[in-house]
Amino acid sequence: MPCSWREKCISSTCRDVGAAMPILAIRHVTTYHYRQPVAFGEHRMMLRPRDDDDQKVLESELTITPEPSELTWTRDGFGNHVAIARFAGRATELRFDSTIRLDHVPTGLHPAGIAESARTCPFAYAEADRAGLACFIAPLSRDQSVERWAAGFLGADGSADTGELIVDMTRTIRRTFRHVGRHEKGTQDPGRTLALGSGSCRDLAVLMIAALRSLGIAARFVSGYLNLADDDDDQVTGGNTHAWVQVHIPGPGWVDVDPSSGIIGNQNLVRVAVVSEPREAIPLQGTWIGSASDHVAMKVAVKVSAAMNRDAATTR
Repeated sequence: MPCSWREKCISSTCRDVGAAMPILAIRHVTTYHYRQPVAFGEHRMMLRPRDDDDQKVLESELTITPEPSELTWTRDGFGNHVAIARFAGRATELRFDSTIRLDHVPTGLHPAGIAESARTCPFAYAEADRAGLACFIAPLSRDQSVERWAAGFLGADGSADTGELIVDMTRTIRRTFRHVGRHEKGTQDPGRTLALGSGSCRDLAVLMIAALRSLGIAARFVSGYLNLADDDDDQVTGGNTHAWVQVHIPGPGWVDVDPSSGIIGNQNLVRVAVVSEPREAIPLQGTWIGSASDHVAMKVAVKVSAAMNRDAATTR
């Protein structure tokens, strides 16, 4: 029997969203297939989007088949939602089906909103902010080639307009690097991505984070969903899991930038996890007990689409 966990937001924490604030529906299905019944160890999930100022979960449902013996929810040190499932039986198939509806507010970077003290890079963060940003400023790479590449975005005097630097770096990666699908686990070293001139979305994100941190700018890794246009509502397609970057700029705070697309802001992006390193944001990981030959396949399908208009959403 499947286990289904369902939550609806009906309290005052659900905002009265305006007409320009779309409601998105997300379905993420992961299925593991085995030749014969196997036992399952603990599985850790990061599938529920964050509740941030520009996105708010309205409804969330997670169905797991077979039913776990225990399902617990918590939040990690960054405020990301984490679910842990434990199992007692055996099965030839393990399926995780996550369905989300959320209010998504498009935001961007407005240069006028940048604090005067941070409009020129390099700049110093206020003392009150440094402790909370320390893990996002710590060097991600000591590769001198990455540091030289990052320094190339500065002027002859070693400075640059902060907003222009962020935009220029994002768009340069989009224009000059080849975005490729890479199914191996983990991320490439930033120096390797720079040398190859190509990488997956997570590789390009890590390169940009390493470059920004080398300039003293706080940056963190973001994983979540990418909304892709698709007219076929009957299929679980039209979306992807995706990785991008958030940069902390005094004034606006954390700003989404996607080096894979060259876009500044959260357009078409739904945040699930924000972390200092990519390994902390794996959507689904766990173990199973059996022979290596028992594993047949893992299938992942994601669908992101506009769910309904504002009036339907606010009558809940």
